[in-house]
Amino acid sequence: MFDLFTDAFGSQITQRALMGGLLAATTTALIGTWVVVRGLAFFGDAMAHGVLPGIALAVIWGFDVTLGAMASALVMVFGINVVHRTTRLSDDTAIGLLFVGMLALGVVLISREVTFAGDLTSFLFGDVLGVRSGDLWLGLGALGVTIAGLVIGHRAFLALAVNREKAEVLGMRPGVAHVAMLMLLALSVVSTFRVVGTLLVFGLLVAPPATAVLLVRRMPIAMLVGVVFGWLSVVIGLTISYHLDTAASASVAFVAVAQFFVVLTIIEVRDAISRRTMTFDAA
Repeated sequence: MFDLFTDAFGSQITQRALMGGLLAATTTALIGTWVVVRGLAFFGDAMAHGVLPGIALAVIWGFDVTLGAMASALVMVFGINVVHRTTRLSDDTAIGLLFVGMLALGVVLISREVTFAGDLTSFLFGDVLGVRSGDLWLGLGALGVTIAGLVIGHRAFLALAVNREKAEVLGMRPGVAHVAMLMLLALSVVSTFRVVGTLLVFGLLVAPPATAVLLVRRMPIAMLVGVVFGWLSVVIGLTISYHLDTAASASVAFVAVAQFFVVLTIIEVRDAISRRTMTFDAA
């Protein structure tokens, strides 16, 4: 059994893929726990798709795609806040508008530059086996900023998650905390899309934290458990990809989601057995 893993990670390519995947899983799990708790999954999905226009323009104009993705992410955050502040529309409506608009713009740009279809496909679906040293350094830097931001903003984020009005009364500045959280979310998407792709980053952003929240309630512990599930999905997904010759990034994302349903099933079976036992004892 152990040989399955040693064989899968015996080359430098797969070792870099493992390192890149673990960094991506750690960053997304840490901020993703807050995304799950605050019900921002739709925004996370929109952010993962909304970076496409920036990536397309970066490829067309010949500059770094990470900068293009970050520019698109900033447009998303700014646009959603503008709609929210200047209209009576809900955040979901603002997110939906930006989601569709940015995704449509990205598709339009791609359709004009068919010669870049192959490169853009790798950005959409990821190329974890093509992780380079620069991607690892970017992931490490993003992880450092994410950890610092979560530590500094923990009390404000917690108050915002519990009750926005009470957070305002306590002087936690929930508006600033909300924007800061969205910026950290944008950073996690930008720093990981080159590993798992913009369409699959959402799996790592939501699935491991959601699995962790099924098991624990305290935020620091939930974040750590989410990281562990993220790591497991990377290791197992890459191992499956190596031995079965499946798409690496998609395998990682599938394992991350599968873990959630496995844990959910175990919990439901356990609760059902517990209820039957209590009923039997009462009788």
